[in-house]
Amino acid sequence: MSRLRLVFCGTPAFAVPSFQKIVTAPEFQIAAVYTQPDRPRGRGHEVSFSPIKEAALAADVPVHQPAKIRLSEVERHLRSLSPDAIVIIAYGQIIPARLLDIPRLGWINLHASLLPKYRGAAPINWAIANGETVTGNTTMRIDAGMDTGEMLLRQELSIGPDETTLELAERLSRAGAELMVDTLLGLAAGRLAPQPQDHAAATTAPMLKRDDGRIAWERPAQEIYNRMRGFTPWPGAYSEFRGQLCHISGRPASKEMSSAAAGEILVEAGNVYVACGSATTLQVSHIKLEGRKQVSAHEFANGARLHAGERFGRA
Repeated sequence: MSRLRLVFCGTPAFAVPSFQKIVTAPEFQIAAVYTQPDRPRGRGHEVSFSPIKEAALAADVPVHQPAKIRLSEVERHLRSLSPDAIVIIAYGQIIPARLLDIPRLGWINLHASLLPKYRGAAPINWAIANGETVTGNTTMRIDAGMDTGEMLLRQELSIGPDETTLELAERLSRAGAELMVDTLLGLAAGRLAPQPQDHAAATTAPMLKRDDGRIAWERPAQEIYNRMRGFTPWPGAYSEFRGQLCHISGRPASKEMSSAAAGEILVEAGNVYVACGSATTLQVSHIKLEGRKQVSAHEFANGARLHAGERFGRA
């Protein structure tokens, strides 16, 4: 079998293991990489390369960064490359329908969920935030819809009880690299039979908003903890204390606070507890008040001189 000629579209770190696996495999040739334009990042707002651009430059693969992939000159360039397949992983732009026929094997996507569950921009975040214990990767041939294309291969991974989005994303990206290679080789050899998704069973994983991180203390402590894990590093989990925003980390505890109002704070033996919904309790580990450094819950309690009955949340 001759080498499979590919274009790779991707941007964040999640796509890097697949790129590295493909670019070093003798069965493939990556003719070009498409990634998002360089943008200011971090506190200093310095312009930096995307992780995929850095990986492509290190591998000496040509990089293209159009502001919009729908531009006519992009279509001309992609058609001139005559790719067998285009790999697309967290690229960050919607592909126009008129480009879908360019590669003979299709645009092949790695999506970090067991489709049709968690279609959308943030599948890892929402799987954790919703308390799922199993997730996985799906490769599919994209169509004109949002993550609605025919499925090619799937793999399941368990979610650890304390695993955060960053930790799970790293595991999924490594496992997904193997799945993508198997998918490409299977397509080239004619071994794969694409399967349609059950659209009636679909769920969504929309892009995160800052308000998703606001803690609703009326939720059970386990739900709050799941959202803390799922919304790490952004938007985090935050509440209000004396009119000031504060980011909070912690985990469910067996402490009895059933008579306390949701959000009420209890300090006992140097530990800080918060009453949550369904007669559950969260033990706080760290707190970061807006504009200040993160401190332990014990340090926070000592500095705040808490009054009986004080609560987190909007006044």
